[in-house]
Amino acid sequence: MLNPFAKPEQFSVTELQTTDQKNMNNPEDLNYYEIINNSYKQALRERDHVNILIAGRTGVGKSTLINAVFEGEFATTGQGRPITQNTREIKKEGIPLSIFDTRGLEMADFSETLEALRKCIQERRGVDPSRHIHVAWICISEESRRVEKAEEQLVRMLNEHNIPVIAVITKAMSDGGFKDEVINILPDVKNAIRVNSIMTELDDGIVIKPKGLKELVDLTMQVVPEGQKSAFVASQKVDIELKKSRCNKIVASAAASAAAVGAAPIPLADAALIVPIQVSMIASISATFGLSLDKNFLSTMVASTITGGVGSLVGREIVLNLLWLFPLGFGVTGFIEAGVAAAITTTLGKTYIATLEALFIHNDGNPPTNEEVKEAFQKRREIEICDD
Repeated sequence: MLNPFAKPEQFSVTELQTTDQKNMNNPEDLNYYEIINNSYKQALRERDHVNILIAGRTGVGKSTLINAVFEGEFATTGQGRPITQNTREIKKEGIPLSIFDTRGLEMADFSETLEALRKCIQERRGVDPSRHIHVAWICISEESRRVEKAEEQLVRMLNEHNIPVIAVITKAMSDGGFKDEVINILPDVKNAIRVNSIMTELDDGIVIKPKGLKELVDLTMQVVPEGQKSAFVASQKVDIELKKSRCNKIVASAAASAAAVGAAPIPLADAALIVPIQVSMIASISATFGLSLDKNFLSTMVASTITGGVGSLVGREIVLNLLWLFPLGFGVTGFIEAGVAAAITTTLGKTYIATLEALFIHNDGNPPTNEEVKEAFQKRREIEICDD
């Protein structure tokens, strides 16, 4: 039997290839470290990566907008690597997003900037969709009351390359028909969204509240390719409900899979076979909320929340902890049935989502630390179990 505490790299390729087949025969053969490792990799693959081009004149408020929409104070001064003379790529570890910040729209030699950007876009349009430019935000200040020729040329070029473009009217305080004018001058944009990225207090004490950010996120979500939607949802911090909605679908899918396992029904001793489904569910929810995925974090979460302790990563011990988690569903027949398997998985997933929602709201949309997640999740589970 494979040692369930052994690291995956300690096994030969042949041993790893036969693990899944063994799992179906005996839950005690489950290698939970391998399951965690595979779930981690799968969650990263499914989340993928999204690339957003943001262009605008100096002082239009691009950095403020980026930091207001995305996790982790993304646009820090001086950050990013140059792609062309006037375009830099901004990335942060753990966030599945690249911002391509194009500057110099006001320069006399903008044609050179535009040509360099055109070549960059063409070079990235290879077989790997994660390298494409998926959407563009063209930022225009409402204070300026004008659309520059450079912005018109840029929108036309992006449209020629089938990149959806959204006009973002920044520092929006008094429309006066300017939004309609922008759409009229830039007919190739998908729409124009008026935004205030941060709260602003004027000299006379009038407070201009942030606005338009959720509408910008919703519109971007509509035009981003399907394969990049998860990455965009994970990266943005404006719409927590959007994260929850996608996570609820993950829970529903996991519950259906758990029900299928329990449809036999399976003996209590084999109930640990639903744990790989739950591990994958936790990994996917973590990725969708934009947590910095880490195998050690997943290992700790599995050990401390599914099994009740770091030392309980063996199939039959997991069953005892499943009994503690959901005591009313077992014991009468000696079997775990489909409805119970689905209910356990749903309870676990919903509790995890509620935990992350509370933490993200408390942190103004920014991700909590792994330790904060673990502690909050454990406390919430204990409260819910006591209430039951």
